[in-house]
Amino acid sequence: MQKKGDFFMKLSGSDIIVECLLEQGAETVFGYPGGAVLNIYDSLYKYSDKIKHVITCHEQGACHAADGYARSTGRTGVVIATSGPGATNLVTGIATAYMDSVPLVAITGNVSCGLLGLDSFQEVDITGITMPITKHNFIVKSVDELADTIRLAFRIATTGRKGPVLVDVPKDITQAFAEYTPQPAQQPEENAPLCSDEINAAAELIANAKKPYIYAGGGVIASGASEELKKLAELTDAPVSCSLMGQGAYDETDRRYIGMLGMHGTVKAAYALNNCDLFIGIGTRFSDRVTGDTSVFGKQAKIIHIDIDPAEFNKNVEVFQTVNGDVKQVLSAINEKLTKQSHPEWCKEILDGDFGEPVQTGTEELPVTPQALIEELDRQTNGKAVITTEVGQTQMWAAQYYRSRDPRSFISSGGLGTMGFGLGAALGAKTGNPDKTVVNLAGDGSFAMNLNELITASAHGINIIEIVVNNNVLGMVRQWQRLFYSKHFSQTTLDARHID
Repeated sequence: MQKKGDFFMKLSGSDIIVECLLEQGAETVFGYPGGAVLNIYDSLYKYSDKIKHVITCHEQGACHAADGYARSTGRTGVVIATSGPGATNLVTGIATAYMDSVPLVAITGNVSCGLLGLDSFQEVDITGITMPITKHNFIVKSVDELADTIRLAFRIATTGRKGPVLVDVPKDITQAFAEYTPQPAQQPEENAPLCSDEINAAAELIANAKKPYIYAGGGVIASGASEELKKLAELTDAPVSCSLMGQGAYDETDRRYIGMLGMHGTVKAAYALNNCDLFIGIGTRFSDRVTGDTSVFGKQAKIIHIDIDPAEFNKNVEVFQTVNGDVKQVLSAINEKLTKQSHPEWCKEILDGDFGEPVQTGTEELPVTPQALIEELDRQTNGKAVITTEVGQTQMWAAQYYRSRDPRSFISSGGLGTMGFGLGAALGAKTGNPDKTVVNLAGDGSFAMNLNELITASAHGINIIEIVVNNNVLGMVRQWQRLFYSKHFSQTTLDARHID
């Protein structure tokens, strides 16, 4: 029902959900139908000319697809699932997005309000379950609050440090009617003003450094600060390293790039860490995979930590100077205060030094190594493909040997380390970037986790490339067994015919 003059419509809750998704710019959603969300899916049917829905084979795959869509496009991903097991099947995907600060809105159905708390069929307290792995979550118990809750979910997901938000909607709320007035798309809350004292202190430290080293994390990509990072590197005249989540934040074909830092990083990056006098950590949480023993990490250097989330400061590593704020804004402010620095001896030592990096060559038994395969993929795509990965050895080889040129082109589960993430993420990335080549790199162990999503790719005509590095074992776990467990290869041989 539409009223003249003041523009509003009386719509069902399910129609309000879809209208709000359109209002927020969601052109594509991923999901799987079920009893508690049938009203929503009926509305999606009515709005099918305006919003695309991709049904996956499993709700976890749908959540990873929404995640990959968000990481590759910079927009908020949306996933829909029914109550009970449908909702709980999202948990791993939501946790993956939470650990890597990915904007995601998950909409779940639930039993009608009168049945809540009675152990009703396919009832689960999904808000309670996901409280530790979402920025915020809601259960909507009044249809009059539904539109504003959906809008708020998008706002929270994209404000400050991005992340997933869940909205649980009982079935009777999707059936009820309420007045709906269209609104403009929600914008993230404005960031707090930068602290000039922090900016000045960081700029002074950089200006006085003799051996500066820049380390970029996923926050650079999240804030769209790649150009500012490049300018900082040029002004500072410093080598640059990127975390796993920061791959593509800095052009890895550039002479200044020295590879990843940490347990899966390069000797050159580790040497730079141990010999720099200023370490500039940007948009990073200092993961244990990077720092190792935090009591000795960068102790000979002054550390600047730039991040939008002040909770990360001094959490894992004690630092000399913090700068709180959006990375793009912070780097712009610092760059304005810098004059061109020159550190020829330091750059020559790091950039031109021979650190004895291992060379991956084939053998008669294995003429084509996984590393060589990934290097060839880099050549064939000129580094311009969107690469998604599973987790384990192939993930690390991809980060080490595929030279990402652009942000949002390397998509991997960093914080949670989710096997089975890559294929779903590839579906989402291709859906959001139909003109780009999308390649998922998988080991055979991770591939088996969610290989059912190949059906999704085929059914929807989503043209991705799937490369499986098949070594018949759980490669990284087996590697640890070889190094630390006296070669007790317990349950890491996938092909019983090749048990050692």
